[in-house]
Amino acid sequence: MSLIDLAERGLLPDAAIRAGIRKLCAKRLHDEHSGDIEGADMRARMLMLQLRESPIAVETEAANQQHYEVPARFFELCLGKRLKYSSCYYPRGDESLDQAEEAMLSLYGERAALADGQRILELGCGWGSLTLWMAERFRNASITGVSNSSGQREYIMAQAHKRGLANIEILTRDVNTLALEGPYDRVVSIEMFEHVRNHAGLLRRIAGWLEDDGSLFVHVFCHRTLVYPFEDAGRDDWMARHFFTGGLMPSAETLVHMQRDLHLEQRWLLSGTHYQRTANHWLANQDDHREAVLEVLAAAHGAEHARRWAQRWRIFWMACAELFGYRGGNEWGVAHYRFGK
Repeated sequence: MSLIDLAERGLLPDAAIRAGIRKLCAKRLHDEHSGDIEGADMRARMLMLQLRESPIAVETEAANQQHYEVPARFFELCLGKRLKYSSCYYPRGDESLDQAEEAMLSLYGERAALADGQRILELGCGWGSLTLWMAERFRNASITGVSNSSGQREYIMAQAHKRGLANIEILTRDVNTLALEGPYDRVVSIEMFEHVRNHAGLLRRIAGWLEDDGSLFVHVFCHRTLVYPFEDAGRDDWMARHFFTGGLMPSAETLVHMQRDLHLEQRWLLSGTHYQRTANHWLANQDDHREAVLEVLAAAHGAEHARRWAQRWRIFWMACAELFGYRGGNEWGVAHYRFGK
């Protein structure tokens, strides 16, 4: 039985799983930095060329199956009150998950220069944390969210009705074929660009959807220097196989190199410790709702697979916490960008 099997069966203690994840982080950094500088530069340039020639996104159906079509109830049990399925913000370091959700949403509002009366497009709206936050605060704004998941659309619209919000429209679309008329005053995107391969192609489309004085705000997780795809090349590629098929780890500079149709106005970098705390909170919530989580996953995957899937999610939360907390949060972290036309 492999170590992965032992971990998924819950036969390894969390401390051992976390230690193994840290070893994989160290191996990733060693492998990516091995070899001569000219060879590394060539590999990086070839990857950037491949990205520019790729479809906007790949494996979009896998993303649905792995995350977006998982029942909303699972995320209600694990995430915070806002169901923010992305890094939260801990300016003091001792915030609750709900407080950290609110802190990051407020930071978006400030950095994206959101205001009442704007026409706002959100690409990849998740379970509606930012969409609903914007609609509540800017009652005269028109909010359009785009999701790859019909289940997410149903959830957000039900929440909008419950909260008396009439300024939200949610579209279920594949980003590869997404066509919008615009123009929008603001486009915002939170942890969606990591599912994109051809960033230049997407930025070109966004430029066509923006008003002349409009702007794009993007939040991504990233490595400080490295860019690499998540590829399922075998049993050991656990993250790519179960949670991030077709995804990409961008570097903090990846979008900086994509300036053509849009220009960078401002970039901000956040320590990975914010994501570390977020993921540890998600793990604690799942553990606090163990039986309810098993019921949800039994309905989604079958009773015989529920415990394995519950442990897979626990490992996923731990993997996120250890990755972003590695070396004090100074390797992997979060980047914010604001682009103008």
